Amino acid sequence: MEFFETLYQRRSVRKYTAQPVDPSLVKQILEAANRAPSAGNLQAYEVVVVTDAGRRQQLAETSFRQMFVAEAPVVLVFFANPARCRERYGDLADRLLALQDATIACAYAELAAAALGLGACWIGGFGEAVVREVCEAPESWIPIALLPIGHRAEQPELQPRRTLEDLCKYL
Repeated sequence: MEFFETLYQRRSVRKYTAQPVDPSLVKQILEAANRAPSAGNLQAYEVVVVTDAGRRQQLAETSFRQMFVAEAPVVLVFFANPARCRERYGDLADRLLALQDATIACAYAELAAAALGLGACWIGGFGEAVVREVCEAPESWIPIALLPIGHRAEQPELQPRRTLEDLCKYL
């Protein structure tokens, strides 16, 4: 799929078929996330790939009971890991850079899923402690986003966006 077509076709998909996602597609998505820019190229983030049904159920429960998270056959969980860039950037690693790295990587993964014809939905609200526990992540990792991925069982309509005149300030 051409890049701009991918951008305009991407939707937040909240209904998935029961069809599993081929591991080779998951690998492509993870490789795309791995190409995301990062502060100092230190990649201060971690990704946990959750396919276990029980763990996906727990992630759905802690995500304000958004049960479609459990229905997706794969959930990628993105964590900021400030320790990976703290030596170079100090407290800026904790306050900003690791969070940005994880966020950008998740955005790349979401676009890669769309380019592969899969559905995904960015989830930013959840219980951090539960996500860490489900993912067996250390306390130092900061959960940033969940990205359920699966074969679409819906084709959501394009949602209205702000106009560029409203969004942008030109100086």
